[in-house]
Amino acid sequence: MNDTAPVLSVVIPVYNEEDVLPTLFERLYPALDALNRPYEVLFVNDGSRDRSVAMLREQYQRRPAETRVILLQVNFGQHAAILAGFERSRGEYVVTLDADLQNPPEEVGKLLAKLEEGHDYVGTWRTNRQDLWWRRMASKVINAIRERTTPIKMADHGCMLRGYGRQIVDTINATRENITFIPALASIYSSNPVEIEVKHDERVAGTSKYSLYRLIRLTFDLMTGFSTVPLQMFSLVGLVLSALSGALVFYMLARRAILGPEVDGVFTLFAIVFFLLGMTLFGIGLLGEYIGCIYVQVRQRPRYIIGAVLEQSPHAPPAGRE
Repeated sequence: MNDTAPVLSVVIPVYNEEDVLPTLFERLYPALDALNRPYEVLFVNDGSRDRSVAMLREQYQRRPAETRVILLQVNFGQHAAILAGFERSRGEYVVTLDADLQNPPEEVGKLLAKLEEGHDYVGTWRTNRQDLWWRRMASKVINAIRERTTPIKMADHGCMLRGYGRQIVDTINATRENITFIPALASIYSSNPVEIEVKHDERVAGTSKYSLYRLIRLTFDLMTGFSTVPLQMFSLVGLVLSALSGALVFYMLARRAILGPEVDGVFTLFAIVFFLLGMTLFGIGLLGEYIGCIYVQVRQRPRYIIGAVLEQSPHAPPAGRE
C-alpha cells in the first residue's frame, strides 16, 4: 500500500485467539492479495490476556503497509471492537471478519464483488453450519423472536462476515447509541442491501467466545434496542389477563352467592394467582431491560478506549513483503 487510500478495509476483532492467529495470517493475506485491490487489515485487540497482542505486533512488523493494529485497553465486547475498527478504517468498502476462521477469509472477494456492484450493505447467511446443535437451535429461536418483535430483516444475524459501503460505515460511526448491533443498524440504514450465501467451517482451534448466556443477552439487546413491540405485547397480555381476572372474580362471587362458601377449586385459584404473579415478574424484568438501556445511554460512557495503535504513516515509503 502507498499513498493511495485503500479500496478495502477488513476489520477483525481479536480476543484470546493465539491458537488461531498463525493460520489466519497464512490464509488472509494471500486471499486479499489475490483481489488486486489496495487494502488494509485492521486487527482490533479486545483486551486479550494471552499472546495475541505479541503476535499481532509481529504480524504488523511483517506487513506494515497493509496491517494496522488497534489495542483496546480492556475487553469491551465484539461490537465495540468492530466500531473502533470502523472509526479508523479508510477503505471505500469495509468487510468484518471473525478471527476464528469459521468464515473463510477466501470469501471476502464475494462480498467485495457485491459492494462494487453498487450494494451498500452485504448481509450473509451460513451454509452447512459447523456449530454445536444447541448453538444452531439457539440461533433459530433468536431469529424467530427478532423477526416478530423488530423491523430487522436478515437471514442469519450470527454471521459477522459482512460488507459495508463507506456511507453506511460513516452513518454507523455517527450513531451515538451505546447498545449497538452493527448488522441490524446497517440493515436499517441501507438503501440497496443484498444477502448472499457464505461457507462455514469448524473452528481451527480455541473455543467460541459466545456462551449461551451471551446469546440470551443478545436476544434482549435486539428486542429492547430496536423495537418497543415487546412492551406493547406485554401491555396487551396484561389487558387480557386483567379482563379474565375480573371475569373470574365475578364468577367466584356469583358462585358464592348461589352455592355458599366452599373450598373446591382453591388449588386452581392458587395456580391462577401464581401464573399472574409470574407474568407480573416477567413484565417487571422486561421493563427493567428498557430502563437499563436508558441508564446505559444517559451515562454516556465511551464505548471503547484505545490504548495504542500500530500503523504506518500514510507518507511512509512502501515496505517490502515477506
